[in-house]
Amino acid sequence: AIAGCYGPFEKTLGQRFWEVQSLTSVPLFPPISSQPGTYALILRASRGRVVQIGRLGLFTIRPGSYVYVGTAFGPGGLRGRVSHHLRLASRPHWHVDYLRRGLEVSEVWYSHDPHRREHLWAALLRETAGCSVPVRGFGASDCRCECHLFFFDSPPSIDGFRRCLRRTVRNHSPVRVAYLHRGKFSRKRKA
Repeated sequence: AIAGCYGPFEKTLGQRFWEVQSLTSVPLFPPISSQPGTYALILRASRGRVVQIGRLGLFTIRPGSYVYVGTAFGPGGLRGRVSHHLRLASRPHWHVDYLRRGLEVSEVWYSHDPHRREHLWAALLRETAGCSVPVRGFGASDCRCECHLFFFDSPPSIDGFRRCLRRTVRNHSPVRVAYLHRGKFSRKRKA
């Protein structure tokens, strides 16, 4: 059974998901519904390169881990937004669409919390040890945050993030993780 699925109906849906995923170029999320929520893309760069980030200009990607934070409260909810970010956009819309050309998504942290937690998540990540801001204003053109993209030499800990979140907000919905390996979903983190 797929994580989070308990009954025979869900197992059947899970089986159909794996069949559909093998036939499509865009992976779908079995655990992420179309409900609204907040998400963080954990992105990895194995080598350095330079990419154009819309009006922000040229950006040098350096090897390491990047975390991009966003919310999805429009049509399609989290499933729609995260699925969009997993594709390489032919016509980029968001800053992260440009960045995806040089980075691979390794994890997605997400919560179906009914409140917009994007700014809180960004603030907590910014205070995490080892974090730096690679581009001021990235992903934050519509708010007052310094940015919504963060750099780490090694991936941040989801357990540490959850602990920090619990200390900060008592009524936050659970934060779940979807792992990816070579563009496909995996049951656990790959090294």
